Amino acid sequence: MPFTIKRALQWWARERADELALSVDGAPCTFAALYDWSARIGAFLQARGVRPGDRVSMVAMNSLSYAALIFGVMRIGAIGAPINFRSTPSEIAAAFEALTPSLVLADEERMAAVRDAAGDITVLSLHEIEALRECPSVAIAHEPAPDDAAFIIGTSGSTGRAKGVVYSHRTVMTYAAEFAITQPLCGAGSRVFSPGPFSSSSGYLLLNEFIALGATLFIESQFRPERALDLLVGEKITTFQAAPIFFERIAALPAFAGADLSSLHFAQAAGARVPPALLRTWQDKGVVLRHAYGSTEAGGGWAAQLDTALSAPEKCGRGGMFTEYAIRGADGGFARAGETGEILVRSACLTPGYWNNPEATCEAIKDGWLHTGDIGLMDADGNLTFVDRLKDIIISGGLNISASEVESVINEVEGVSEVAVIAARDADFGETPLAIVHGDASRFTVQAIIARCTEKLARYKTPRYVVIEPAPLPRLPSGKISKPALRERYGDAGARLQKVR
Repeated sequence: MPFTIKRALQWWARERADELALSVDGAPCTFAALYDWSARIGAFLQARGVRPGDRVSMVAMNSLSYAALIFGVMRIGAIGAPINFRSTPSEIAAAFEALTPSLVLADEERMAAVRDAAGDITVLSLHEIEALRECPSVAIAHEPAPDDAAFIIGTSGSTGRAKGVVYSHRTVMTYAAEFAITQPLCGAGSRVFSPGPFSSSSGYLLLNEFIALGATLFIESQFRPERALDLLVGEKITTFQAAPIFFERIAALPAFAGADLSSLHFAQAAGARVPPALLRTWQDKGVVLRHAYGSTEAGGGWAAQLDTALSAPEKCGRGGMFTEYAIRGADGGFARAGETGEILVRSACLTPGYWNNPEATCEAIKDGWLHTGDIGLMDADGNLTFVDRLKDIIISGGLNISASEVESVINEVEGVSEVAVIAARDADFGETPLAIVHGDASRFTVQAIIARCTEKLARYKTPRYVVIEPAPLPRLPSGKISKPALRERYGDAGARLQKVR
């Protein structure tokens, strides 16, 4: 019997046919309806020439039609290749060049930008997917294999060139099984709030994971803290996984103090260091907020077990049943307990590799270990503590931003000699880009820098803070700009600098 997402969906469509599988912005869909709808979508895609192994890209905000499309693509052996809905036409075009999709679907708000970028690629509206919801049933003969690619998730690298992380049916199902075995209350019948966009692993992976487990997912097209708290309370959510900023914004609401969160069994924060005060705030509500570590390439994230979350909440735990951590020391070998070094991950959930990029795959995965580019340390019990990122990545609202990508755009502005982009603390998004620029200030303005970024980059990547330095930026002995020095200099930028947009 194939160990696939399709088989899991088929099982729950029979065993929990009339139970709620999904609710997106309040629009419901049962397991049986999702299974039937996804078959009609698959037949629709096949009629338009989509074959097993073809990439189907989506550029849209979360919606029920989008979720059904994800399973329709999977049913016929095609590969889902979502693109961030905030992307500019040039970013979309670059994604199309890397992914070479045979078909693209977009929502109305992004249709013009997608058509501008698509060239000869066929572009369809998500409205056509919605129209298939109540059509006659069809049968899909294709049966995916466990090691077939199911979807590709883009990830920002420190070089600025995005890479596509491949997820196979086996890696997704192994991740789901590992989670269900170690957290049995989070499986079939659990109620999950998932705020991540489908263009990220926090959206696309979690959708597949929890549908495969027979859970009910509550998903929103955009995160609003008031709505999130209403869902947690009103829908008696049992599982909530998100970046720390989402937990922070919910906790900041006046209504949080009186909210009944007694149903929330498993709360996981990942993607950035979790402030101790945030851990205490949720624990005061009776919710143990578990610090987690993971990455797109690792196939997911793993939270601390309850003993660690209670006794040492700053630690990320020991990995999973089929996942282990190690620390690479300065000599290239495994570091001893308490020594800081690069975090390594070895897992049955590990990506098979980057899409059409064997060189990057070989560089990242060596001897079965993923070299994450993050810094951490482990204690004698194997509990990991995340320290910092080696990779030059800013995480804003749970989305990764390559500092190098933003720097390359600002360097195009006439008169700019050097630029460094670092993270500034932000109350709404956790982090936001801060650009520190040096050059001939008579030839450029802050407004010109923002205009160039707005033209070339998605809005969330455009710096909210810009500093023009009269002196050259500090350098390391290697000649590289010293970002540690700049981070120290501008550690309080969010408090003392004025936002430029």
